[in-house]
Parts: sequence; C-alpha cells; structure tokens
Amino acid sequence: MIVDSTALPEQAVRDIVASAFQSAGQRCSALRLLYLQEDIAEGVLHMLQGAMDELSMSHPWEISCDVAPVISASAAAQINEYVQQARHAGRLIKQITPPKQGHYVGPALISLPGGIADLEREVFGPVLHVCTYKARDLHRVIADVNAKGYGLTFGMHSRIDDRIETVASQIKVGNLYINRNQIGAIVGSQPFGGEGLSGTGPKAGGPNYLPRFTAAPSVTDAYMSDSALCNVSDVTRALAALSAPSDSPISQVEMAGPTGESNLLSSYPRGRVLCLGPSAEAAMLQAQAAQEAGCTALAIAPGVGMNGVEGRLPPEVLTTLSGVDAVILWAAAEDARPYRAALAAREGALIPLICERDPKPRLILERHICIDTTAAGGNARLLAAAGEI
Repeated sequence: MIVDSTALPEQAVRDIVASAFQSAGQRCSALRLLYLQEDIAEGVLHMLQGAMDELSMSHPWEISCDVAPVISASAAAQINEYVQQARHAGRLIKQITPPKQGHYVGPALISLPGGIADLEREVFGPVLHVCTYKARDLHRVIADVNAKGYGLTFGMHSRIDDRIETVASQIKVGNLYINRNQIGAIVGSQPFGGEGLSGTGPKAGGPNYLPRFTAAPSVTDAYMSDSALCNVSDVTRALAALSAPSDSPISQVEMAGPTGESNLLSSYPRGRVLCLGPSAEAAMLQAQAAQEAGCTALAIAPGVGMNGVEGRLPPEVLTTLSGVDAVILWAAAEDARPYRAALAAREGALIPLICERDPKPRLILERHICIDTTAAGGNARLLAAAGEI
C-alpha cells in the first residue's frame, strides 16, 4: 500500500490496521509492505503505533477480539523467529505483547529501508513492513513493485485523482483498492484474483469464473512428432520482434456493489502468445484468435507461413524461453503434457497452456479497481498544481 502526503491519516491508519492485522494477517490479500511518503511518515507512524496499542488479542469467539491466533504452533514459531531476527537487527519498530496461552503472534511493525526489493519472502501473519519514499520517486516505487512479479492486491491512499489514475495505469495487479482497506473482496462486486506469480485467471466471483468449471470444447489434432525441429534462435528473435500489446483495456464493466463504492472490472490483452498448432492451419487460426483478443502472436508449426517460424518446438524449450505470456496447443492430453510440465517448471510468472477450441476467454487479464467514494476530504487536485507534494 502507498500512502501519499494528501491522504487523511485517520482513514489511512484505520485501513492499514485492518489490512495488516485482521484475521491475524493470514489472508493472501493482507497488507505486507507499507510505503509512506516521507513528508508524513513520522505522524502516520505515531498514529499507527497508537492504533496498535488498542488492538485486543483474545479468544476468537469473543466479539471484542481484533487479532486471533495464527493457524498452528509451527506457524507461530516461524513468524516469531522472523520478528526476533528483525529485533536483533534493530528494525523492529513495535510489537504488541501477545497472550501467553495459544498460538498468538503479537502484531509487529518492522522497518524495511530498502523497500520491496529487500522483502525476501512473504510472512503469513500479523507482520507489517514499512518504508518511506520521496514524492518524485513514485514511478520508481511502482516499477519496483511490478519487478517483484507478484500481482494480487495493492492499496493506495491519496486525494489526487490524477495521481491515482497514474498508479492504476502502471501497477500490474488483479485488485487495486483506493482509500479503503485491501482485504475482504465481495463476490460479484470485487472479482478476486491476480496475475504474474499470483495466478492466471479468471478472477473468482467474476463474470468469467463459472464457465471455467465447465468442459470447454477442445481440439485434439494429430501431433506431428516426426517433423523437423525449428531453430530456437529464430523463435527468440521472432518473439522479441513482436510489438507489445496495448495497455488500454479492451472492455470495462461497472460491477454492482455497496453504496459508496465504485467497482470497475477491466479486461486487458494477456500479452505475447505462442501458437504451436500443431499444424500450420491450426497455428494460424490460433494466431488469428489471439490477435482478435488484442494480443500479439507468433505461429510455429510445420509448413507455417511467412508470419511464423516453420518446424516443431520441443517442449523443454518453454522452460527458459523468454517473452511468452501464453501458449496455445491443440493436441491430445498425452501430447500436451510435456508442454504443460515445461511451463510449470519455469521461474517467474505463471504461463497458461491453452487447449480449448476457443482460446479467447483465456487470453485476457482481468483487473479490478475499487474506490471508496465516501472517503472524507474531497479531491486535493489543486494541491498538486504547484508541483510535487
């Protein structure tokens, strides 16, 4: 979550505490790293520590309970060890003393001066890391977050519409929350799911979710295992030559939701698509479908035309081949399995193998933005008129 200097501290602290410590931080959408604009960091941290002092740690059946135990003794031990390491390193800002009985972990606030680049792993519990940034470095912060490769949830507190729009257009996450907490997505209003290392879609609770549980018509062309292998260097060059897909949404849907919220679901092209046929005709049909979905495509198959690479791509190449966002292959399950295994063995973003007759539903990325339109204070657009804040 990013909190800039125009945010209202009371609202930001309320949402920070809920996002980081509710459910003892054991949500995949929980807040792990807080970026505070340095101009307001001292005041927000003071308020945040005061809010932490008010948290109640008790039996989860008690209605007064704010922070319950974590899932197991081993989880509590691992999280507490991490917090103790931060304490010994002088980075522990504050921790609440937990009850002696039960698998409790006291909510902890830990300094992380280097930002997300220094966050080596996710700590699945009530642990919040915090760092500061200069206003002029906002674009770098977004780039650093995107570079990490995870794309599930992101929050921002700001009263400048232009700044929010800038961040929303650059951040690569499935769910973006503005001026509210970033947990507890409502099915049907805030379709939930990520991209990159955080999923391949579609988003749970969204309009494209239920059809994924049905048996989509597939194509099982005879696989031409005896055809000549293509030149991998040619494939690499051809992928690099593909133009980048548009950053503009191909569709947007206003989702019904609670009063006082704006919920917008947008669909974007998935990216560069590798079309493996296996026949030339199949590969060209796949490429055409990818382009209709707003993606760019490279066709590879025996006898493929001028717009592709001729030959058969061995599955092991997919383990390290760069510049690929999705792969289409119309083949029987036993022929597709090596390609599926190669994609699963990759480092980095999760890449789907698409075998359905109509690949277009799987060639989109869904991103949802939820805005609390009741957040007090109005739009501080004029504050930015004189330059950076």
